[in-house]
Amino acid sequence: MTIVNTENELVRRLSLPLLVFYGIGTILGAGIYVLVGKVAGEAGFNTPFAFLCASILAGFSAFSYAELAARFPRSAGEAIYIEEGFGIHLLSKSVGLMIVLVGVVSTATLAHGFAGYLNVFFNFPHNLVVLCVVLSVGAICVWGIGQSVTIAAIMTIVEIIGLLIIIYVGRDSFAQVPEQLPTLIPSFEPSVWAGIVMGSFVAFYAYLGFEDIVNVAEEAINPRINIPLAIIISLIVTTIFYVLISVIAVILISPTELAQSDAPLAMLYEKTTGQSPWVITVISLISVINGALIQVIMASRVLYGMSRKQWLPETVGKINRVTRTPVNATILVMVAVVCFALIFPLLSLAKITSFITLVIFMLINFALLKIKKTQKEYVGFTVPILVPLFGGIFTLLFVAYLVVVMLK
Repeated sequence: MTIVNTENELVRRLSLPLLVFYGIGTILGAGIYVLVGKVAGEAGFNTPFAFLCASILAGFSAFSYAELAARFPRSAGEAIYIEEGFGIHLLSKSVGLMIVLVGVVSTATLAHGFAGYLNVFFNFPHNLVVLCVVLSVGAICVWGIGQSVTIAAIMTIVEIIGLLIIIYVGRDSFAQVPEQLPTLIPSFEPSVWAGIVMGSFVAFYAYLGFEDIVNVAEEAINPRINIPLAIIISLIVTTIFYVLISVIAVILISPTELAQSDAPLAMLYEKTTGQSPWVITVISLISVINGALIQVIMASRVLYGMSRKQWLPETVGKINRVTRTPVNATILVMVAVVCFALIFPLLSLAKITSFITLVIFMLINFALLKIKKTQKEYVGFTVPILVPLFGGIFTLLFVAYLVVVMLK
């Protein structure tokens, strides 16, 4: 079903299945295919535990996002949530721009990841590959939302198949879990937990994506119901995959060796089977492209929504009459991605993204707290008040800890 809106509005083409694939695709693409080795470098054999901690932290915020999306199903969702919660125009606009920055930096991270996996086949110049990735993704986004998300859904299915292959070839490692349990469960030593916290910080990046769903609310069918459902389903599915894959990875390959690889799942496949990892490498390339595609869609829709609120020039949110997409916003995002990708290395980009997103999540949770106290007449999807309370406190503590670590 397609619901057509007026001339400068988006088109409602996204059903619940497409929204779920949209969410799963961006979460998987941003995480396990690129950063499992980097998490292992911080958390060591406690990598599965670090992913689990990151999922709990992300879960509180995910449920807060789900209620806010049901209350206010609009593009530039986070900026609008902050506006509704605090009524501070400058803060709302700043959060909107921070969300765009997260999308830009995430896409730059994924472009680096794509170049790393492509190096398994061809030794092309790294920056040339990054540029080609960004241009290709931008062209797909401009083409149309229905086409873009359908392509993303197909690529997400391929991603899931790739992870199922890794789980299948590494299935024998699960028999070693009882023997390895003392290693996988963290001790109470401060140094161990310091590694877990930093590993969770990097792993948190692997859960980014559920919040992107709210920014296509104006292109979703029945958004007040389907957006919250898509957020919750996406987070559950990806958490299961992350824990299973990370258990296999640290049992079969040392964390130190994992940390040194730019294509960790390809290396895992090769070591497990003794065969060329070309299948997993191709799937990894598709996964990374998928994550980048969805991030560019998200960032351009935030710019569109901010333009509609008159927080940015009207020309930024102009909808193309043929493609029904915000072409100018997409071009702005692509230019910014190229700049970030050519300046910063992969791990630095991931940490920048995680830190900014933690700050935004903290604000979003506290905004929902205030909204729930002041807008009591709301009827619809809702979560207990403890969810945004815990989500806000946990992210605040996480941000404070990371600031202390960075200042040392």
